[in-house]
Amino acid sequence: MKTFDLTYRSVVSRPATARPIAIAVAIACVSALPAHAEETVTVRQPASKQQSIGVVTGFAVGAAAGGPIGAIVGAAAGGWLGERYHQQAAARDQLAAGLDKSETDRTRLARNVTELNGSLAHEQERGEQLDLALSHADEVQTDVSFRTNDDTIQTQAMTPLMKLGALVVALPDAKVRVSGYADPRGSEEVNEALSKRRAEAVAEVLASAGVSKDRMIIEAHGKTESTSAEGDVDGYALDRRVTVRIERSDPQAVARNE
Repeated sequence: MKTFDLTYRSVVSRPATARPIAIAVAIACVSALPAHAEETVTVRQPASKQQSIGVVTGFAVGAAAGGPIGAIVGAAAGGWLGERYHQQAAARDQLAAGLDKSETDRTRLARNVTELNGSLAHEQERGEQLDLALSHADEVQTDVSFRTNDDTIQTQAMTPLMKLGALVVALPDAKVRVSGYADPRGSEEVNEALSKRRAEAVAEVLASAGVSKDRMIIEAHGKTESTSAEGDVDGYALDRRVTVRIERSDPQAVARNE
């Protein structure tokens, strides 16, 4: 009881200039209390550091200016102001984090665009190289050699044939001429049939590479185009062959590609 009397007397005995401060604090508190009370009902969260500091500061200022009642009013007002400060600081931190994320996304997007441009440039270069190769496709030709009286394709000839077949598939206006030959030994009938079997064997390999039958021209020349002298073994080896040549059906196709 004595403590209260001393406090009360000390407040009453304060200069009159302290009373306007207490009144101002009370008015601020009264105007703040409804909003603070509403937030307390709708959002139940632990007090923030800023809110706690506001309560203590408000309590001290209110007690100094208005005694016990001022302390209560000042604590309420200080808590409300501290919580407002905390919310604003949290909003600024969230905005800063969003800006940092946006900057990171922009950097990543710029890097992806740079990589995409590099890939496009590389593909464009490859496309130009392919166009150049296709422009001279009518000059592509390969020969497949055979043993004496044999129509079996040797292993080393398979890869070139498959590549040539893939090139024909890439040229919609092209056909491939497959011409079979034989050396001069033996009858015309035997060599005619042998050169035809050789050409058909090569055509099967091209078909496995995707070339349709209607894009192939298969010919059998037998020994009619042999230029080897009698007994020329090396010349005979050159006669035993199948020549595969790409032919463009549109004579203007090469000019357009150049």
